[in-house]
Amino acid sequence: MNDGQNRVYMSVGHGQMMTDAIKPLEMSFFQLLSDNYPLRNAGGRLFVDLTHDLASPIGRKIVLGPMGKNDPLMQNAIKSLMQRKHFMKLLPRGKRIFSMRTKGLSWALPIQAIKIYRKNDVAIIQNLISHNEASIRDLQQRIANVSEDELFAFILQDHKQLKEIMYDPRSLGAIIVGVYAANWINKKIEKWLGEKSAADTLSQSVANNVTSEMGLALLDVSDVVRQYPAVIEFFHHATDETFFEDLTKLEGGDAVSDSMQAYLEKYGMRCSGEIDITRPRWSEKPTALIPMILSNVKNFEPNAHSVKFEQGRLEAEQEGRDLLSRLDQLPGGKQKAQKTKKMISVLRNFIGYREYPKYAFIQRYYIYKQALLKDAGKLVQKGVIQEKEDIYFLSFEELRRLFAQTG
Repeated sequence: MNDGQNRVYMSVGHGQMMTDAIKPLEMSFFQLLSDNYPLRNAGGRLFVDLTHDLASPIGRKIVLGPMGKNDPLMQNAIKSLMQRKHFMKLLPRGKRIFSMRTKGLSWALPIQAIKIYRKNDVAIIQNLISHNEASIRDLQQRIANVSEDELFAFILQDHKQLKEIMYDPRSLGAIIVGVYAANWINKKIEKWLGEKSAADTLSQSVANNVTSEMGLALLDVSDVVRQYPAVIEFFHHATDETFFEDLTKLEGGDAVSDSMQAYLEKYGMRCSGEIDITRPRWSEKPTALIPMILSNVKNFEPNAHSVKFEQGRLEAEQEGRDLLSRLDQLPGGKQKAQKTKKMISVLRNFIGYREYPKYAFIQRYYIYKQALLKDAGKLVQKGVIQEKEDIYFLSFEELRRLFAQTG
């Protein structure tokens, strides 16, 4: 914003470890999610204007609190900026982005977090996951029957449901509770026992961590691959275009194909830089999995999935017993141990779920992408564009107008 005043912008992509330039279509999708606050575009990247938030003492606390837990580097950068008193003094005041009126930050959030913490029942996580899975199945069925003319209005309408899932106070509350428990444990155990980052060991092999489950599931795929030398040799020169067709011609190819297809059914919408809808997904580029599979074959013994998970679980249990035993020896140790035991339980019940909302978001966007690319194929047939992927260089609104003009 060129208004002659001091401004502070925060990169959206850096918070998701996505530092590359973003194509216009993905920028449009980000802006569909950010109707509560404007996103600024500069150099193919998106930025949130934190100026008014940092000009307010309350705003600074809201920004820095969660950020310190999720993005310490960004928090340190903002803290460094805040030390420039003259710069901060000249920040213009105005409507903040983050307040209790912001979607997802209503008073329902702390109320739900307190309820979840007190109840400490992991069943809420299963309910949230089941609700999202049912929503995804419903979306797949509905979008399959949407015409080209209706697709863009359908996606806009479905974003309302996506936002409801993303900003569900129960979901955000569960994440807050897990992160709170981790921070409480790290702070108190270091203070009482001098041990740093105790929550890292205690949170090994927790339930409902979709990212860990994804890595462990790939170990199962690798166990199938390791049985067939011809497949391993093929992997060194495989191409995406004929990957599964070529695979089935080999000894063991059908077994490997079934294993990979099952994996892609659950995780194929993921990829490097996955928050960008235009990035090739593993389902679209299965050879992207080959380096990881071959690394697993080389570096792990068979059945590593079960071994790694069980090893992590046992290490976490042992760490918990050791900590509680040592706390018992301290003055007031019984009370300290009792509180810590509760926090370890809360941690293991909820910390894994913090990875799930992003997975749910990526699931939905991949369904949108498949529908858009299907219709883009018609534009290729008409000679309007050369490749389906050319639509990535148009904004959502530009693409909608293009389809309307050529329909």
